[in-house]
Amino acid sequence: MAKVPSPCIDVCKFKRAGHCIGCSMTKAQKDLFKGLKKDKHRVAFIEMLRAQQAGMGKFSHWQVAYEKKLKKKKIKLVWDKDKVA
Repeated sequence: MAKVPSPCIDVCKFKRAGHCIGCSMTKAQKDLFKGLKKDKHRVAFIEMLRAQQAGMGKFSHWQVAYEKKLKKKKIKLVWDKDKVA
């Protein structure tokens, strides 16, 4: 199985108090994700990111774009209400 890809959806415009308007990550979070080697850590990071997006609001577009990225890479993640597996 391929590695769980970055939550980045290639928008990369940092506004909203230093958060990307595409994925909600900060530059520090992007660097942190790049250092994660195990898929379980990458999935946990994505769970954290989804919680962050829910708290910030205005990120409903992210999941659709990320699912498209996953499909292209032939990776299946199961979306639960609040979790990813």
